Amino acid sequence: MNRIAVKQARKAIEILYDSTCTVIEYRKEKDPVTKVTSNQEVIIHLDKSCRLSYSSKNKANQTDTANAVEQVIKVFIAPELDIKAGSKLVISSKGRMVEYKNSGVPAVYDTHQEIILELFKGWA
Repeated sequence: MNRIAVKQARKAIEILYDSTCTVIEYRKEKDPVTKVTSNQEVIIHLDKSCRLSYSSKNKANQTDTANAVEQVIKVFIAPELDIKAGSKLVISSKGRMVEYKNSGVPAVYDTHQEIILELFKGWA
């Protein structure tokens, strides 16, 4: 794909962005005053434009009484943002703020990246 086509495709995708995302990592940081190192939440990216996508799929392990349905939550966001697996993503969308965690390695394309999310239940 040439650069002009990529630029146009990215612009078309970004028009759909209707949410904001803050990316947080949990890592060791040294306090400049006390010189004590401790694990802390560190904001990596603040209020970046994004879009959430929801889909459902049937799980392979169905029983005689129920067919389990799993919801897949995916965020679309700019490709240049470095978002590590296990990061917390706080997404504000349609008047709600929900905390998710990045469940794996992002799929990065020329125009965007896609990250499968899970609800955040705490740091591992």
